[in-house]
Amino acid sequence: MLSIRQLKYFSAVAELGRVSEAAVQLNVSASAVTSAIRELEEMLGQPLFVRQSRGVELTDAGRRFLSHAYNVLAAADDAMRMPREAASVAGLLSIAATYTVLGYFLPHHLQRFTQRYPQIEVKVHELQREMIEEGLITNRYDLGVLLTANVVNSEISTETFFGSPRRLWLPAKHPLLERDQVTLADVAGEPYIMLTVDEAAYSALRYWGKTAHQPRIRLRTSSVEAVRSMVANGLGVAILSDMVYRPWSLEGRRIETVTLKDAVPAMELGLAWKTGATHQPAMQAFRDYFRQSYLDPVPTAPGRAR
Repeated sequence: MLSIRQLKYFSAVAELGRVSEAAVQLNVSASAVTSAIRELEEMLGQPLFVRQSRGVELTDAGRRFLSHAYNVLAAADDAMRMPREAASVAGLLSIAATYTVLGYFLPHHLQRFTQRYPQIEVKVHELQREMIEEGLITNRYDLGVLLTANVVNSEISTETFFGSPRRLWLPAKHPLLERDQVTLADVAGEPYIMLTVDEAAYSALRYWGKTAHQPRIRLRTSSVEAVRSMVANGLGVAILSDMVYRPWSLEGRRIETVTLKDAVPAMELGLAWKTGATHQPAMQAFRDYFRQSYLDPVPTAPGRAR
């Protein structure tokens, strides 16, 4: 039968990309992790990972299953923590979030948070990162949810909770899919679709700038769907995070992903607040929610391995 242990082991491998690293984080043996993954694959009747020399990568089935695994683990987490959150927390919480965060990450967490804290009224504002920083400093917003690597103001404190790997997006049957390894040098030879929203172009040029190559940009766009359609129709390639990846374009054309050999940083998400600001109960509850969701393990019975 499906178990929480299997889901925890599976999600850890999916996030870290290596069985050995997941085993260290979980404080169990690598063979225990491997066995749990094999059990899941046998139950589902399909592979969840592609084994490679540099680690493992999720298959399409693995990506779909990871979403379900997160939902089950979140529900278990809520159930285990519920008795300790009997004390009521109430108040008004003003949150500012960037476009990508609001569109692809935050709604699910807002739903869970409001279920857990029904007496906290949450107001959400979509803004660019610079406006969020200014609003935090002037106390218009309590917290920001954004890409923490982009924060530059020394008056803002941040805490990163989630990293979404960036991979190369390719149309189906692209020649680069046949290669054992793909580098940024290979990508530089292809027409490139550059996403600009949430400073994506700035983030991309930071890691491109560490190489001797530059992307051959065919189109700059603020629309993720435009990137998806351009790539799916064979008009270019892109490097974007798994968080915004979907395997099909609006026209129903397939999009494949490849993990690049070169070091490409993950897209890091987290909270931001004015340095030195007093965290009112509602603010602290919101921060604790994300800490519990991403940094704390689900509680287990004494004497059992996590």
